[in-house]
Amino acid sequence: MSRPHALALVCALPLALLAAGCAQQQPVQLRVEPSYQEAARAPLVQSSRDAVAQLINGLNIAATGPGPVLVATVVNVNDLSVSSPLGRTLSEQYATAMAMSGFDVKEIKLRGDVFVKEGAGELLLSRELKDIARNHNASMVLVGTFSPAAHYTYVSMKLVRTEDSRIIRGHDYALPNDRDVNRLLALPR
Repeated sequence: MSRPHALALVCALPLALLAAGCAQQQPVQLRVEPSYQEAARAPLVQSSRDAVAQLINGLNIAATGPGPVLVATVVNVNDLSVSSPLGRTLSEQYATAMAMSGFDVKEIKLRGDVFVKEGAGELLLSRELKDIARNHNASMVLVGTFSPAAHYTYVSMKLVRTEDSRIIRGHDYALPNDRDVNRLLALPR
């Protein structure tokens, strides 16, 4: 074999190996945006609906009292004066699920006499419960807390009778700390 042919072979061999290696790699997949059908089945929405269903399972709506239900903002258990987009989103979803279940849910964001902290939503503190309930003629308040942990965010929700601040129903559940939950918790990715 002549010298120029050997040199061409030596130069071509790495290129052939590189081309073979590239042929073995998987094609790059582009990120596909979620569809409206996938959004309709969003796990966080279904989880909130399931949680409300568990909370009210077996509860006689007529026995809860004549007034509407208020839904307070779900707050961080480590600081009850702080919520997050997650807490406000859960509260909105709970209110919707309660209304879909036949409860008379009063929208309290539109009222001026509920303690509102900017960025935290509507917060109902226990010492204010009776006054707020009386002003809104509410028979119950749905309150809740969340507690972020390593892999899950734990949520506790309670239906509190306004007449005597007694918890008449409670339900605890966990959310996986997936990308959506972490974003709503405002945690770094």
